[in-house]
Amino acid sequence: MIVVTGATGALNGLTVEHLLERVPAERLGVSVRDPSRAEHLARRGIRVRRGTYDDPAALRRSFAGAEQVLLVSSSDIAADVVAQHRRAIDAAVAAGAQRILYTSTVGAGFDTPYPPLAIHAATEEHLAASGVPWTALRNGFYGDLPQLLGPWQRTGTIAKPADGPFPWVDRRDAAEAAAAILAGDAAYDGPVDLVPSPPVTLADFAAAASELTGRHIERAIVDDEAWVAEEVAAGMPEPAARFALSMFQATRSGHFAQSDPTLARLLGREPRSIADQLQDMRHG
Repeated sequence: MIVVTGATGALNGLTVEHLLERVPAERLGVSVRDPSRAEHLARRGIRVRRGTYDDPAALRRSFAGAEQVLLVSSSDIAADVVAQHRRAIDAAVAAGAQRILYTSTVGAGFDTPYPPLAIHAATEEHLAASGVPWTALRNGFYGDLPQLLGPWQRTGTIAKPADGPFPWVDRRDAAEAAAAILAGDAAYDGPVDLVPSPPVTLADFAAAASELTGRHIERAIVDDEAWVAEEVAAGMPEPAARFALSMFQATRSGHFAQSDPTLARLLGREPRSIADQLQDMRHG
C-alpha cells in the first residue's frame, strides 16, 4: 500500500489523482487531518484515515500496512515544523514503512538566506538517520504566479527585487513525477532534484509574457528595502515581506541555479514551460 499525507491539499491531491491512473484504488491510502474533506477519495475506494503531524498515535494508525509513505512538508507556520516532520518520519518507521518519501525543495541546505531550505535539510538529515530507505523529492518552486509576478497584466511591469536563476515548476508536473516514482519499479534513493531545465529569471517571465500578450512587459528591479516598505504599506506584515525577500536573495547567490533531466525523464516529456503556465494563468 502507498499512503499519502496532505491528500486534500493542492500538491498531494494531484499526486493521488496521478496514482489512481497507475495503481488500483485499494492499494492507496491517505492520511488527512480532516477525513470529511477526503470523502471524495473514500468513494473511489481509497482508504481514508485521520492523521496529523501533531498526533503520533494517529499517524501510526493512518500509516498501518504502508509499504511506502509520502510525507508532504508542513505548512503550519505557527508550529515547530522540523519537530512535526520528525514525528511523521518516526511514525512511518514505527508503522513498518519500507520507504519514506518527502516533498523537499531544490537547494535544501543550512547555508542559505532562505529559511525553508534549512527546514528541508534538517528533515532530510532525520530521514537519513531513520534506518529506512528514503527519497527526498526536491521540487522546484511552484505556487501562486500572481504573487510571484505581481499585477503585470495591469501595469505592464514585473516590479520585484533583483533575482537570479531559479527553477519554477508547474505543480501538476511535480505531482505527476511523485506518482511516477511511487508507482514505478526504480528506486530513487536520497535527494532527487525535480526541476525544469534550464532555470529561469523574472526577466525570462517578462519576455514570455511579452510574447504571449503582444505588448512589452518590463522587468523593473526594486531596491530590497524599498520593496519591503511597499509590501508593508500594501498590508503585508513585515516579517512576511522579509521572508519573501529572502527567496529573491537566495536566487541571487546561486542557490537554485542547477538543472537536472530527471523530471523530464519521469514525465516522458518536457515539463510545462513558463509560457504554458502564464497562458493557463490568463485563462484560469
